[in-house]
Amino acid sequence: MPAPLSPSELIVNPDGSIYHLNLRPEQIAPTVILVGDMGRVARISRHFDHIEHIVQRREFLTHTGTCGGIPVSVLSTGIGTDNIDIVINELDAAVNIDLRTREIRAHRKSLNLIRIGTSGALQPDIPVGTPVVSEYGLGFDGLLYYYDFDYSQDELETMRAFGEQVKWPEALAKPYLVRCAPELMSVIGRDMPSGITATATGFYGPQGRRLYLTPRDTTLNQQLTDFRHGRLRVMNYEMETSALYGLGRLMGHRCLTCCAVIANRIRQEYSQDPKVVVDQLIEVVLDRLKDLH
Repeated sequence: MPAPLSPSELIVNPDGSIYHLNLRPEQIAPTVILVGDMGRVARISRHFDHIEHIVQRREFLTHTGTCGGIPVSVLSTGIGTDNIDIVINELDAAVNIDLRTREIRAHRKSLNLIRIGTSGALQPDIPVGTPVVSEYGLGFDGLLYYYDFDYSQDELETMRAFGEQVKWPEALAKPYLVRCAPELMSVIGRDMPSGITATATGFYGPQGRRLYLTPRDTTLNQQLTDFRHGRLRVMNYEMETSALYGLGRLMGHRCLTCCAVIANRIRQEYSQDPKVVVDQLIEVVLDRLKDLH
């Protein structure tokens, strides 16, 4: 039996909850829907049969209840892979570590972690308003390099093709690629356009936007659009998926990202009503949860 984790490594609040999320194990459902925007939590939980727990600390707001009789939590992560590092580690700790004794449990629980997000398309044939599912997360953030991670053969081959086709700036973190959980893909994203989702480290320069400052490489977005590896292409930009997929796999959780396309970067279009687009995706995902059980 490993020694209990020290208080500096596993921080537990006085009420027995995990540090940032402020959650206790009984407040976390086996299926957790992750959203960036705190305001989107209530837009999802309004579809619940009832809400049993409402917990908030900082940008992390959780509603847990049932939807169609299925236990579900919805949790806001905030923006970026740094927040995903906190959220996934602490969700896992809350369900797989005894927060009282600080001992890792012998039998691990596996969660369904489904992200509902927004994104900008990088392909001209993906219209604004389209729901897309991320078969792979292509990380530009570097976070996964802080962990010991083994890639599959298809991931290595796709990364190799990316390195051959895209002139990646040496000053930036080396990209990495992780696949989603196929069992979630076949149920939740079964009829959505799928492909590679690029996870950027910011919204402006890291996604090639130019306001006052000029991005280091103004050709990068076009290179992403042009990339092909077999049937795979880079569909869209967002800011969380690569870390979700990488950390989720390391901890034995099943992960999937579905995004509403609210902008098309190539056609320079933006949705006239992004909330409607997101709400439509929410209803589709919630309806398909029953097929997981």
